[in-house]
Amino acid sequence: MKNTFKLIIAALCLSVSGAINASDVKVPFGIRNYDIGSAQNFTLNDIDGEKFELNNSKGHWVFLHFWASWCGPCREEMPAIQALSEEMKDEKFQIVMINTAEDEDTIFEFLAAINVELNSLMDVDGLVTEVWKPRGLPTSFLIDPKGKVKYQAIGGREWNKPEYIKFLKKLLLSTDRPKK
Repeated sequence: MKNTFKLIIAALCLSVSGAINASDVKVPFGIRNYDIGSAQNFTLNDIDGEKFELNNSKGHWVFLHFWASWCGPCREEMPAIQALSEEMKDEKFQIVMINTAEDEDTIFEFLAAINVELNSLMDVDGLVTEVWKPRGLPTSFLIDPKGKVKYQAIGGREWNKPEYIKFLKKLLLSTDRPKK
């Protein structure tokens, strides 16, 4: 009897203290599981002329976001992404913005006009967008620390709302803890 009780207690402790799996995380409305394998690598310049390569982001969750200045939902969503970047600044979470087929002046003027401080990559010829095939703008992908695409959100989201922040922080927990 005593040993059975000890086994039950040990099993409960293991189940409570075990790592959270990404599959155990409740996915909020508007985000879908999109487990398509390895993220397609790319290299693009940002609006300051600095090169960015996606493969260098391994080890972090990546929020890969496709947008354009002419896109109304993109404009509405940008302040929420700015707030998300501030909320997640101390986390292993990287926001990667990709402007689709616009020039540096258009991107800079747009971001200044809506008063956000988000750096954006420039896909001036649209080739990276063509490879990733977002089904509309804006579209966001969540890529795990191993470089695997896991989730997709098509259309604008209020990323700074508690359900999205909670979801993203649980994803971080699911990969920060050692697996047993």
